[in-house]
Amino acid sequence: MSQVRALLFDTFGTLVDWRTGLITQLEQWGRTRDIAADWPAVVMAWRRDHVGALAKVRTGQAEWANLDQLQAETLRQLAPRFGLPTLSDDTLDELARMWHELPAWPDTVEALARLRTKYLVAPLSNGHVALLMRLARAAGITFDAVFGADVFRQYKPEPQTYLGSATLLGCAPGEVLFVASHATDLEAAAACGLHTCFVSRPLEYGAGVVVEQPPAEGDVDLMVADLLELATVMGCKAPHRH
Repeated sequence: MSQVRALLFDTFGTLVDWRTGLITQLEQWGRTRDIAADWPAVVMAWRRDHVGALAKVRTGQAEWANLDQLQAETLRQLAPRFGLPTLSDDTLDELARMWHELPAWPDTVEALARLRTKYLVAPLSNGHVALLMRLARAAGITFDAVFGADVFRQYKPEPQTYLGSATLLGCAPGEVLFVASHATDLEAAAACGLHTCFVSRPLEYGAGVVVEQPPAEGDVDLMVADLLELATVMGCKAPHRH
């Protein structure tokens, strides 16, 4: 790891708890409008179905659209399945923006502050730049740069997202450590020559729910229980508290 100069982070699930954040916001939204639904199930379906929407853009079956547009369209299609009323375009846009304000995992803010004492730190997300800036401010995260899918007009796991971010940081691929809680994302980054770190997020989909198996030991350069452990492994001590 001695040649690493920058760390890139997957964001949804790796840095922020999208599931809890969305359930909380949707419950509140439903209460004020007297709309009831199985919100945890809505959130899981919303997360799952937007993957297909991303894939359509990635493979050229659909025009470029940012995550807000894709999330709004995904929810429009899901709503009837969960007994939700027909939602207007404005309401769908409002609901899609719930992805802009999600709580950071408890270790995220402190760990990234520690890592920034030695390394460049940035998200590499399928969210867009405006979304990521709002997310960072809401969660209290400080980044050195922000790489959203709209920078490349392409979604992960396409190679130009990982390679393009390294280039914009002024780094060779081998000088970048990509950190994620998803094996497929790490695999794609490794194939581009980036170093990789798996961080365990056992509560991402809810307690006891495993959607994606973690990578095998030899498939990644590092495996950590949380980001504070990563900061320690990378030689970033806790800042002195006055």
